[in-house]
Amino acid sequence: MEPRFEQFIRERQYLSNVSPATLEWYKHSFKWLRAETPTKEELQEAVMRMREKGLKATGCNSAIRAINAYLKWSGTPHRVLYLKEEQRVLPSLSLPDIKKLLSDRPELSNLYQRRLHLLILVLLDTGCRIDEVLSLKAADCDPDNLLFTVAGKGRKQRKIPFSFELRRHLSRFLVDLHSEQLIFATRRGRKLGRRNVLRDVKLLCRRLGVTPPERTLHAFRHTFAIHYLRRGGGVFHLQKVLGHSTLEMTRRYANLLTEDLQAVHQKISLLAM
Repeated sequence: MEPRFEQFIRERQYLSNVSPATLEWYKHSFKWLRAETPTKEELQEAVMRMREKGLKATGCNSAIRAINAYLKWSGTPHRVLYLKEEQRVLPSLSLPDIKKLLSDRPELSNLYQRRLHLLILVLLDTGCRIDEVLSLKAADCDPDNLLFTVAGKGRKQRKIPFSFELRRHLSRFLVDLHSEQLIFATRRGRKLGRRNVLRDVKLLCRRLGVTPPERTLHAFRHTFAIHYLRRGGGVFHLQKVLGHSTLEMTRRYANLLTEDLQAVHQKISLLAM
């Protein structure tokens, strides 16, 4: 890696205290650049190479964000324009599918089944990112005040409320854990792997007759957000719960309530007078 790239990453690591995942994101993104001080034409060429390699607009924009941060830091006047992203309908679970998942009753003697069931309940009840859930320790759970303390992107902590019903399920797990133990851990006490969790959730879905949606684990977050708004929750409160830095992503959920818009339109249509 070029010296200027390394200096940027070192400053982000030791002065800005960014997470290891962010550092890897920078390193991966800088691989598209062929010079420390790229010209406008070289920046355009980098984006074209991304597209030729098959990156979608969202993937390109992710790399562009990192590159633009470096360009601003280095003092160059150039910036890379973001690509227009396709606004696709975010995958989510239907109400019948949610009911099937909630009605599943794991065997009390089967720790594996109980752990997976609890993980799904937490995802549906809180809208947390999967890594936030898998990183939860017993000390992060406040059952008296019905709050989780989660570490989101950029190591930003936030408080997330949960329901009385979830507390009832959680209490069975927390009783035997000391404060620094992970709630969702392997038999050796280590953090569960995302891929293993994805595999297990998909297997459970298929066993219950539920078709796993695209981006299965993140679809639980989309499902939470859509139903939060549908049941009267506010966009600003949802932004805080989900840990979004801006309202841009949160507003996307508000734009997805097609069924709700259709129902309202039937009531207000001038043709229905």
